[in-house]
Amino acid sequence: MRQRTCRAVVEGFFTAVNERRLGDLGEFMAPDVVDHNKIIHGEADEPGAAFDGFRQQLEAFGWARMEPRQYVVEGDTVVARLTVSGTHTGFHPRMPEPTHRSFEVEQIWIFTVTDGRISGIRAVSDRLGMFLQLGWDWPAQD
Repeated sequence: MRQRTCRAVVEGFFTAVNERRLGDLGEFMAPDVVDHNKIIHGEADEPGAAFDGFRQQLEAFGWARMEPRQYVVEGDTVVARLTVSGTHTGFHPRMPEPTHRSFEVEQIWIFTVTDGRISGIRAVSDRLGMFLQLGWDWPAQD
């Protein structure tokens, strides 16, 4: 079987997330993938923590989409520019009570692909815009 290109791995990842096929994420993410984004509430950069982070995000946003608009690929690195949108309908550690408000922001994700699976994720996103649209308070500095 021919190995997928780095871009195909990332495209498959977004398709699985958008279709809420969490059981298939292991096909696209390495078991020890490191997500440096603290996507839920400042979780550690621990290998494999991304699986639970994506599950929690999808539970918090009953309707959510990650729409890639552009890819740039260089070697084992894939950069994706996305439009991300969703509606807050479930529990989220930053805002436990659903606001039922929607958001749409632009994000840039940088993936490292190793041996045909995503091994590292970094992202830059308009979190302030997202928080304002959702009616969430900005987190206090510790």
